[in-house]
Amino acid sequence: MHSIVDDFIAPQCHDAVHVLYQDEDILLINKPSRLLSLSGKNPDNWDSVHYRLVHGQAGISPAFAQAKLAHRLDFGTSGIMVVGLHAQATRQLNQQFQASSIQKHYLAMLEGWLSDDQGQISAAIAKDSSLFPRVKICQNTGKSAVSEYQVLQRLEQPQRTLVRFTPLTGRTHQLRIHSLAIGHPILGCDLYSSAQSSAQAERLLLHASDLYFQHPRTGELMHGQCPCSF
Repeated sequence: MHSIVDDFIAPQCHDAVHVLYQDEDILLINKPSRLLSLSGKNPDNWDSVHYRLVHGQAGISPAFAQAKLAHRLDFGTSGIMVVGLHAQATRQLNQQFQASSIQKHYLAMLEGWLSDDQGQISAAIAKDSSLFPRVKICQNTGKSAVSEYQVLQRLEQPQRTLVRFTPLTGRTHQLRIHSLAIGHPILGCDLYSSAQSSAQAERLLLHASDLYFQHPRTGELMHGQCPCSF
């Protein structure tokens, strides 16, 4: 059997996790780039969004002892996350994610200029056991994956395109590999890149900007927004 070994050690992240909204049931937070969502199995990867929320951040945020993440963002992705502050809230949020009733928007800076102002990318995604943690496009063995995009701005020197992504499915690395599949990888991506794109940014230029969901206690429609730094 092929044995998968994850020897990744996350570099120290000096940026804080900032609380954007808080009530007795949930938090909306801004996750910095280059911070794990959950602590890794390797003891050197203890630092994470969850660890910081549970233990507190000195001078920034208190400890939320029962905090649980209802979803994750990739290590390099920044932006908005919703957090349950007790078991019932987390369970209700989990149900919304599992039912795909939560809408998410991301901002991404792509290499080159996209020819169309908007479009849809439909390409099935499968695990790539030979190149962990990468995934691959595979129509035969992959799971259906659909991403919609809208061009917000085309920039020069070098040519690049700021887009808003709306993923209609939630596959691992979906936006990153879909961008590569259309020939416009996300700048700063180390896993899915062209010869130039990974070196054109110091971080992955992918940011979770908007989250639409129902409040787990009141049922009120919530719209969380998180400013983007690129």
